[in-house]
Amino acid sequence: MMTSATDDSKKLLALNKPRGYVVTRSDELGRKTVYSLLPDWVFDEGWMPIGRLDLESKGLLLFTANGKVGDALTRPGGCIKVYEIWVRGHVTDEHMSAAMRGVESKGDLLKTVSVKKIGMGGAKTKLIVKIDEGKNRHIRRLFGALKDPKFGTPLKVLELKRISIGSFNLDLENAKWRYLSEKEEKMLIANLD
Repeated sequence: MMTSATDDSKKLLALNKPRGYVVTRSDELGRKTVYSLLPDWVFDEGWMPIGRLDLESKGLLLFTANGKVGDALTRPGGCIKVYEIWVRGHVTDEHMSAAMRGVESKGDLLKTVSVKKIGMGGAKTKLIVKIDEGKNRHIRRLFGALKDPKFGTPLKVLELKRISIGSFNLDLENAKWRYLSEKEEKMLIANLD
């Protein structure tokens, strides 16, 4: 269903970020930024990404020009973010329990709200991971602090895609963007408290 422009959120837009783009306004290394995928006015009017996805990660990224909305969506415990990831290594029930209890990495306690195994492929495991905070490279560092039981090597996140933030699920093709509807905006913001 196409929504009319009058139904568009005035506060939020969504982008399906591809791999290979940095989430920053400009990059001193000359890498492609997410703003190159968006209309010029997004940059010019000071719309900022809500949270981050690193260079190799992909998926849902929200933008806002409203600082209060951005702060509410990034506050620890503020809202659940869901990721689909492929991990190199055999992820065990013990790994999943440890991830929910919390794992130490570089002075941070990194944990998930839930982890669910949804597939295997050779020496890789596909997981759905939910977190309610987002420390720097949270999921990659968390799994990197766990060891493969067979080989004793750290688990490694090979692919990471954010598929939802709060009540909003990614429904865009790669590298495409759209406004949230007013209804989607209200649902997302209403569920923050």
